[in-house]
Amino acid sequence: MCVKIEDSMISDFLMGLYILAFIFGLIFNILTLGPIFQQVRSQNVLGIFLLNLSLSDLLFILTMPLWINYYYRNHRWGLGQHSCSVAGFFYYSNMYISIFLLCCISVDRCLVVSFPLRFKTHRTSYYAWAQCLSVYAVVVVLHILVLVHDNLKDAHDDRNNNDRCYETYPMQPPVALFNLLRVGFGFLLPLLVLGASYWKVLATVGQSPGLSAQGKRKVRLLSFGVIGIFSICFAPYHLLLLARSLTFYVKETGSYCEFEQRMHFHFSCTLALSSLNCVVDPVLYMLVSNGVREEVKLCWRRHKGTAPKVHTDCSLTYSRRLPNSNLI
Repeated sequence: MCVKIEDSMISDFLMGLYILAFIFGLIFNILTLGPIFQQVRSQNVLGIFLLNLSLSDLLFILTMPLWINYYYRNHRWGLGQHSCSVAGFFYYSNMYISIFLLCCISVDRCLVVSFPLRFKTHRTSYYAWAQCLSVYAVVVVLHILVLVHDNLKDAHDDRNNNDRCYETYPMQPPVALFNLLRVGFGFLLPLLVLGASYWKVLATVGQSPGLSAQGKRKVRLLSFGVIGIFSICFAPYHLLLLARSLTFYVKETGSYCEFEQRMHFHFSCTLALSSLNCVVDPVLYMLVSNGVREEVKLCWRRHKGTAPKVHTDCSLTYSRRLPNSNLI
């Protein structure tokens, strides 16, 4: 056994993180799903991106009780190999769907702010749906291929009565190579695109005399918020994944296992931390999006019985708004 995982408070700590992510992620995504859907009905491009982001988060949240049970049982799965692979499929698919959708949003923001007239005719609901469906198709197909060609024992380690799920040590050569590809194309490349896009957005907004101070503040909030999601939720996991994969290639078996033993708790924490993106995504966009924020307030007032009579329904009429109005 390369890494010994014993009963400890670590499992309770990780279980607590997943419980918090499950509760608040479910509440926030359900709370904002209706208002975001109203934005989609008005053919708002950012609303379409947000809807797909919320749907991906919700699918992952529905599998989170399996991971809560896993850590409650002190790293013992107890549900069979196939359920482990399916749960991992939704976990990692959501992670990279979220990453690429956030990347799409950053590029969309950059083009809208930097080239508003030139990009206006191309920025349609069809354009947004095509991007979202492409992201779903690429990520899901790649992970299905991994599941089909993967030896389930690699994901579900039941040797020596371990019954672990995605905690098999030592790492296998194909897994190490796949991890390097995930870090490069699934994190570093999107991070480069995202950083360049928002650098351009901030530079353009800072020189724009026609944008109000409040509008500039929203742009900065969205820019730093998305970069913050990457920094807090995704960067620690991918950096440790990169370190583990490189160590596998450069160190001998004994020293490699010692490294994995020291990194196990930290890596498990970064993996749990990545699940918090399903909590912060809806909060971030509710704060910076006028349309979503107004819808949430309207629904809240309606349920409290304080909404104006003209707005007694959560379905807000957007006849006075442009179909593709920007949610900056």
